[in-house]
Amino acid sequence: MTENMQQQNPHGQPNPLFTHQPPPQQMWPQAPRQPTRQPGKGRRGAVAIVAGAVLAAGALGGAAGAYFGHDTTAGVATVSTPLATPTGDTATTDVSAVVAKVKNSVVEVTVTLPNGEEIGSGVVLSADGRILTNNHVIADAGNGKITVTFADGRTANATVVGSDTTSDLAVIKAEGVSGLTPATLGDSSTVKVGQEVIAIGSPGGLQNTVTTGIVSALNREVNIEGEQQQRNQQQFPFTGNDNSGSSGVSYKAIQTDASINQGNSGGPLFDLNGAVIGINSAMYSPVTGQNGSAGSVGIGFSIPINTAKSVIAKF
Repeated sequence: MTENMQQQNPHGQPNPLFTHQPPPQQMWPQAPRQPTRQPGKGRRGAVAIVAGAVLAAGALGGAAGAYFGHDTTAGVATVSTPLATPTGDTATTDVSAVVAKVKNSVVEVTVTLPNGEEIGSGVVLSADGRILTNNHVIADAGNGKITVTFADGRTANATVVGSDTTSDLAVIKAEGVSGLTPATLGDSSTVKVGQEVIAIGSPGGLQNTVTTGIVSALNREVNIEGEQQQRNQQQFPFTGNDNSGSSGVSYKAIQTDASINQGNSGGPLFDLNGAVIGINSAMYSPVTGQNGSAGSVGIGFSIPINTAKSVIAKF
């Protein structure tokens, strides 16, 4: 099994860890191991980023599967810290009413491999089955098949329409479906620090999980070096990519304290009007076990929907 720990780069900064990898032989997670050094308090610089897709080992099934990570030489992820003035709508909103309105637009995305499953989430774009998700969720689809599970439990096979490695976004198409409920895509340029948000997805393979929080920061620059992105593609080839990935993953994220865990990848971040303002993609975790397992500490990252719109338009 590939051991996955936070290791220090030559500049003393921790490397980001991704958690999207085919099932290894060892099936049970091991106890977390402390990193050599954690980022100092208040120090600006690199943070450990773990992607939100969860791997469910085939022998264990469902949400009981182990989490495993990519290799230990992952490229550095940097996060800038622009100042922001906390503002937002303080009006009381019935979260349950928003969830009832949008839940049918959220799906679970499963990539079935010879010896396990990789699980993420997705957002319905059209009545005939176009779905937006993260590229890292479907990156191994060439070695297996994609299945989409809708909120009502129905399933459909899906294929990759296209993906963009730089923004970590992909569009897939569910086969033989009609009458789906497309999500309403909002305007992420109007998002404000302090406004309430709702995340829906399949953390740990637990479909239709709802978490709430606020936007805790804007314009967090998340970057994964292109060299590491290329190494990952050589090990686990991407399919249907719009680019080679040589530029790595790079986007300015919406930061939220809504709980985002492995399996939330590709799922929506809603505002209180039920509009999608972001696609959940990563979380900060100061401690990651040698098997790649990690949990939310209240710092999640979502790709702004305006960024996603430009990718959707390509496909």
